[in-house]
Parts: sequence; structure tokens; C-alpha cells
Amino acid sequence: MRIYITHCSAKKDDSLRGTGRKVTPDLLYKATPLQRFIKKCKEMNVQWAIFSDKYGVWFPFEKHEWYDKDPNTVSEEEFKKLVQNFEKKLGSYDEIYFYHNPGRFHPLYKRLLKEVKVKGKIVLFSHINEIV
Repeated sequence: MRIYITHCSAKKDDSLRGTGRKVTPDLLYKATPLQRFIKKCKEMNVQWAIFSDKYGVWFPFEKHEWYDKDPNTVSEEEFKKLVQNFEKKLGSYDEIYFYHNPGRFHPLYKRLLKEVKVKGKIVLFSHINEIV
């Protein structure tokens, strides 16, 4: 069983800010690379998720409120919770394909992928056409 995942983006639908309305990740995040990732996953009918600095692994069927969380502000305690969340939610997958831009890959995500127990299942990729 395989899942495709990518990290969140700062660019979000600002019309949701402060409304308390909960939405799926495809409706919250507006960054073009992230939207291309989601579109390709939907087209290929594959399982996917977004890794949120606040919520951890966020599946497309889950709903959360708009948030503002810079990866630079994640505390050690929050980081430990994100690691546990990643392991719990993705531990049953055989392959975890993590889409990223190598030139803009935040140190938080690099560290996360090194520290999770499931690191042997993670494959980094940077070309959208690798979603199959």
C-alpha cells in the first residue's frame, strides 16, 4: 500500500481566516505546487495527504480550520507530537512517497523524515509525473 504526501504551504485561502469553518486540505491550501500535487493525485486516483505544521498528517477526507503556523515556530514538544502523528497515521503504509522541492525543503521536514521510525518506507521525489 502506497501513499503520496507533501508538506503544507503558507499560501492559504484567506477567506476562511477567522471563520471557524472546517475544510479539507485541497480547499485550504492555495500554493500552485501543492495544488498541482493534489490535482495529479486525484487524476491518478492514488491515496494522498498533506503534512501540516499544525495538524500533522492531513488526509483529504479530514477537515480542519484555517491556521497560521510557520515551521520555524514549531517547538520541540510540538515536533515530537508531529513525529508521533506521522508514525501513527502512516505506519501501516508500505511506501510513503514524499513530494518536495529540494531547493526549498524546510529543515523541519528534513529532520522529521530522518527521525520517524518509518523512515525506511519513505521515498523522496520532486517530479509530479512520478505520481503513478
